[in-house]
Amino acid sequence: MARVTLDNVTKRYEDVVAVDDMNLEIEDGEFVTLVGPSGCGKSTTMETIAGLTKPTEGTIRIGDADVTTLPPKDRGVAMVFQNIALFPHMDVYDNISFGLRLRKYNEEEIDQRVDRAAEIVQLEGMLDRMPDELSGGQQQRVAIARAIVREPAVFLMDEPLANLDAKLRVHMRTELQRLHKQLDTTIIYVTHDQAEAMTMSDRIAVINNGRLQQIAPPLECYNEPANLFVAGFIGSPSMNFVEGELTANGLTTEHFDIAFDPADLEGASIGDTVTMGVRPEDIYRTDAAQSLPTASAPIDATTDVLEPMGDEIFVYLSLDDGGAGATMTSEQAASAANQLLMSVDPDAAIDEDDDVSVVLDRSKIHLFDAASGEALVHGLDELTTGPATGAESAESAGSAGSAGGQRE
Repeated sequence: MARVTLDNVTKRYEDVVAVDDMNLEIEDGEFVTLVGPSGCGKSTTMETIAGLTKPTEGTIRIGDADVTTLPPKDRGVAMVFQNIALFPHMDVYDNISFGLRLRKYNEEEIDQRVDRAAEIVQLEGMLDRMPDELSGGQQQRVAIARAIVREPAVFLMDEPLANLDAKLRVHMRTELQRLHKQLDTTIIYVTHDQAEAMTMSDRIAVINNGRLQQIAPPLECYNEPANLFVAGFIGSPSMNFVEGELTANGLTTEHFDIAFDPADLEGASIGDTVTMGVRPEDIYRTDAAQSLPTASAPIDATTDVLEPMGDEIFVYLSLDDGGAGATMTSEQAASAANQLLMSVDPDAAIDEDDDVSVVLDRSKIHLFDAASGEALVHGLDELTTGPATGAESAESAGSAGSAGGQRE
């Protein structure tokens, strides 16, 4: 095992900054995922750790050693790539042992390491097969075993599951978690798939435009995003965003108000423009609001588009007569000024074009500075509420929403 440290690492390609002043510390035995959209710099960050590219500025340490200028073979790392790249003319045994033979290990040591790696990735009995006789998942396990036999201090995995089908990706996620526990080795994993990041990682490093946005445990990134980018990127479907202005009574938006005392809000003052964020699962129909400790005042809306997902239904709510969610993508609808995206139970009695009343879970409302994007507060339950908010206002609305089941 080894700690990996990046100090002020920058990588430039002429006028393009791929990695911008990256500071990152990964502990011994930790599983850290670098996640972000395509082109954000996550793969370039990994390549600088691997030694495949040299940083323009900054220092990289693995353990106590400065490896900034060392070639990949001297860094004690092993990589697993998106493209499996097995030798088609070699059987599984020879593919796994190829690196050991280059390093002149004796036959007994090679046999022991290959047998152990094959047992870890469950390839026993397949060592004499050729790559074209294996499934996609088995081929990826061969690539992982090829990395295991080197007994590296750090595993670097660059989207190793991207070319697998959806069912196999889920299975391989479980396999990688089991592998991490068994080897107890530092793993740095790159993906743009947030489901992989959320389910496998000890911590997630969210990257955008070459800069580190937040590094934290998965649920912290989900529940307490550091800024607007993290809030919008982590979570599927995306968080709803609505822009508004701070007034003496709280937040005023085009279609609804959220009451609180802005004096309790650090980092912002009356007259400032802020962005409110709320996730689809934190929006409830008013008739189900009794289960909420604190709820916003009711918001009138019309159901626009319904997307049954099996275990839930995504409901696009139009806050006025001008919105047509069917002409928008999911991301656009979730952030449109006249739209809210809500999730309900699959047995909810709800149809398109229904007039509904909804409330927001105040404890799950996020506020962000509209200019900088930085988070101001996560949850309004600790802020003083005004007279027209809270669960009492939702209750006084009676059964304004249509009847039907939602999350209780």
